[in-house]
Amino acid sequence: MKVSDILRVKGNALFTVSPGQPLADALKAMAEHDIGSLVVMSHGDLVGMLTFREVIKAVVRNNGQVGSMVVQTVMDDHPLTCTPDTEIDEVRRMMLGRHARYMPVLSQRTLMGVISFYDVAKAVVDGQDFENRMLKAYIRDWPVQEGSAEAEPKL
Repeated sequence: MKVSDILRVKGNALFTVSPGQPLADALKAMAEHDIGSLVVMSHGDLVGMLTFREVIKAVVRNNGQVGSMVVQTVMDDHPLTCTPDTEIDEVRRMMLGRHARYMPVLSQRTLMGVISFYDVAKAVVDGQDFENRMLKAYIRDWPVQEGSAEAEPKL
């Protein structure tokens, strides 16, 4: 399974913010859209990720206040990224290794979407459920071979 499979199911809604935007505005957008991250874009290029993790750390450093902070001072300026062709197993390893909950998906320099750890976990579970159903259907239709215990009449 590849990242493109997740994006196809998930859809292509993207929420972005610019690095110079006030952090308070970014937080308002995150709350309004019920999302945990924003992709930080500048002149059409990915320059960072803003997640609730970075926000919490910044607010704690600033004595519980958002104040006049801007996105650029808070964002992760080296976020993990993947491509639509990246295998889901590789994405899981990358996300677990960096404790990343969100990952932008890039094709060349074009932002294709963002996948979350939840999206990856759901795709894996759905894939396993499908495989499980197929195996059960296959076993149920398994042909009985002559000479096997199943072929012998029961007394």
